[in-house]
Amino acid sequence: MSQSDADEEVVEAPNEPPLDDAARARRAAALAQVRQFGDPVLRSKARAVEVFDDELRREVARMGALMEDSIGIGLAATQLGMLRRLLVYRVEHDSPVVALVNPVLEWSSRDEESLDEGCLSLPGVLVEVERPVHVRIRAQNEFGDELTVEASGLEARVIQHEMDHLDGVLILDRTSRDQRKAAVRALRERERDAATA
Repeated sequence: MSQSDADEEVVEAPNEPPLDDAARARRAAALAQVRQFGDPVLRSKARAVEVFDDELRREVARMGALMEDSIGIGLAATQLGMLRRLLVYRVEHDSPVVALVNPVLEWSSRDEESLDEGCLSLPGVLVEVERPVHVRIRAQNEFGDELTVEASGLEARVIQHEMDHLDGVLILDRTSRDQRKAAVRALRERERDAATA
């Protein structure tokens, strides 16, 4: 998931200074590894993680670094082409990256809120998505330890967004038909412009 800065097209984290040239280069390199709209892996359902080893922990560290460099606040393994039920997120810049392995939604509130969401896999697209305000998630960490996350507000939204990715669901599937059509049109125009540049 990404956070948009209204003054420029570059997606930046909240309360962060503008990006310098080195940060922009890191962001571009990180985004080059994120699968983009149209890639079939984004519509695929991820499989449960069964082995909790050093390789998994390296993958969590890599995902956290890519999320940070891309100025994102959440990243699912499917966005990197891996069909594993694994996501990372961090909603506060000074907080540690949280990894959720094999996350399961145990409970969500009846209270819902509609807010604009962006996505690293759909650059430049913001659509209004309605989601429960409070959730409880059962998962494991990268060591295989069981954990329960009770989240509200932005944290709940980010977790739900990334869990959608693990099931092949995009924000376009959770918005109105008109917003979906406008977003797809914008993505195709951007793709056409990039091909002719």
